Amino acid sequence: MEILEKIALVFTIIGALNWGLIGLLDFNLVSMLFGADSMLSNLVYIIVGVCGIINIGLFFPHYSYKK
Repeated sequence: MEILEKIALVFTIIGALNWGLIGLLDFNLVSMLFGADSMLSNLVYIIVGVCGIINIGLFFPHYSYKK
């Protein structure tokens, strides 16, 4: 599961950088790369959202499945 957590963290960082670009420069990199409101853009947003949920587990290491 550690690999999944690292992959999720990478996608979460990508999402955070995209939001930073939107806030600072009004530039949406995902929309530019995949097209605004395209199926692929929506898939990227869904993946980033799921990865954010996975990363919530980083706040609770003592409840980890690793023993």
